[in-house]
Amino acid sequence: MTAGMGIGWRLGLALALVGVLASSLTGYWGYAESRKLLQGAAEQRLLTATRVLGRQLSVGLNGAAQDVRLIAAHPGTGRLLALRDPQAVASGNETLAQLFRSMLDAHPEYYQLRLISALHHGLEQVRVDRSSNGVLRVEGDDLQEKGHFPYVVDTLALPRGAVYVSRAAINHEEGTHAGQDKPSLQVATPVHDAQGQALGLIVVNIDLNGLFAQLAADLPEGVVLFLSNGEGDFLIHPDPQQAFAFDRGPRALVQNAFPDTAALLGDARKRPAQVITAAQSSRERDTLVATFVRQPLSGLHSEEDFVIGLGLPLKAVLADAAWLGHVSLRIVLAFSALALVLAVVLARRLSRPLGQIVEAIRQFGHGREGSAHLPLHRDDEIGMLALSIDEMQRQIRAQFANLAQKQEELDRLASHDTLTGLPNRRLFFDRLHQAVARAKRRQGQLALLYIDLDNFKGINDTLGHAAGDAVLCTIGQRLGLLVREADTVARLGGDEFIVLLDGVDDEQAVEQVAQRVLEALVQPVIYGSAELQCGGSVGVSLYPRDATDVGDLIAAADRAMYTAKADGRQRIRIAGPATETSPHRH
Repeated sequence: MTAGMGIGWRLGLALALVGVLASSLTGYWGYAESRKLLQGAAEQRLLTATRVLGRQLSVGLNGAAQDVRLIAAHPGTGRLLALRDPQAVASGNETLAQLFRSMLDAHPEYYQLRLISALHHGLEQVRVDRSSNGVLRVEGDDLQEKGHFPYVVDTLALPRGAVYVSRAAINHEEGTHAGQDKPSLQVATPVHDAQGQALGLIVVNIDLNGLFAQLAADLPEGVVLFLSNGEGDFLIHPDPQQAFAFDRGPRALVQNAFPDTAALLGDARKRPAQVITAAQSSRERDTLVATFVRQPLSGLHSEEDFVIGLGLPLKAVLADAAWLGHVSLRIVLAFSALALVLAVVLARRLSRPLGQIVEAIRQFGHGREGSAHLPLHRDDEIGMLALSIDEMQRQIRAQFANLAQKQEELDRLASHDTLTGLPNRRLFFDRLHQAVARAKRRQGQLALLYIDLDNFKGINDTLGHAAGDAVLCTIGQRLGLLVREADTVARLGGDEFIVLLDGVDDEQAVEQVAQRVLEALVQPVIYGSAELQCGGSVGVSLYPRDATDVGDLIAAADRAMYTAKADGRQRIRIAGPATETSPHRH
């Protein structure tokens, strides 16, 4: 019977065989391309998250730098180092210790704050530590001489306002309580007198693990974190034995575990900013997709940069590949059945729709829209095949849209306060720089309202952090309702808020807004069955009257706020020209 088979049957059989082969190759190719797309999307997602984490690290360290600058720039700090009257020194030390306690309460990643004198071999003058029993002040004979430590010597040599960041290391200084033998960084700035002479320094010790625990709290499940110094030594690693191995013996280097990261090490000016790499294994389930970014600490006197990495098992990345395999198999089976049944009858009609399907898959594999070329209007098996491919493309696009949404959420986390939803310090400074630039071009004015809650610590200590969080959220909402859409309300940290009034007309309008803010702060906050009375002090500075530089403008508002507190709290004080503050005028 085979010998008598006509040309039509032979052609049909040949077309059927070709169709089966083509469908199998197309299915495999589509499956392989989908796997590549999934892995590429995972790499981009990890790279985005790594960049965000690097920016958050920079923001966190710049926040610590801002804290030590604020303390060092406060007039009382320099006067305290210059005092010789024991009673006055004791009073000033207690005031500064209270400020240190407040900062440690607001920043769980801080475990020590100190004022170190340049005299007496670097003797600690005021010191507050975090311990297992909470925050405590170290006094008397327990204060130590630190003049032989590099962070003291190097910081005292810096100019006014400069900030020193030490190398990440295990803290072996004796008597550091919670920070003993823990990974740490020192962030310090010198304190100068009016003649520019270094009187001492403010130094904060940061718990490196605690800092990254906060930054990485929102990372997806299964993502592992790596951190190394500029020479490649692991500082954070999923295996604790690899972290700070140089402190115990043989070094554990990131370039040995991930060879591609060698391009990130050495002179940062000659190296790329990022790299995508994978630790290959003989077994796919042991392969790790990872991204690394070198994060410089711009604006700080840092001894080294950091290399930050995020990794995700390839098995988790390709978890959806099984579904894609089933879809591809159904496509192959459907197309093969269609080719076997209709090979002879539809030989000519098959050539065109098959070409459309292959072209659509190829365009989709290269990232171009392919659904428009699919023969979706047909009501036969080819139409079913086209619909299946279209469904697969829609689901893959939906996955990409989900990845984009997660990336947007990560970007929001980097620019907004997680508790109140207000802009954070980084976003506020960006808007303030832009507002100052606009004001310079247009010769306009703007104002800053620096707000510090007066009774917040008492609420926290009495009713707990949940009550304090409720107060912060309510105050943030009230402040947001008081200003225009063009203005910005931000939370700087702890119980400090700041308001940017852009394009103000005159000082009287600013005073009216400040008065409304003060009235809103006095209103009680309902927490359960209790009415919490908080209140606040408001310091106001005006551009360009009080300052033309962003830092000086904020410092003027901060000084005015402290004047309001010193005058009895729940008051408004407006900064005067240059560096002096003036009382509020009604």
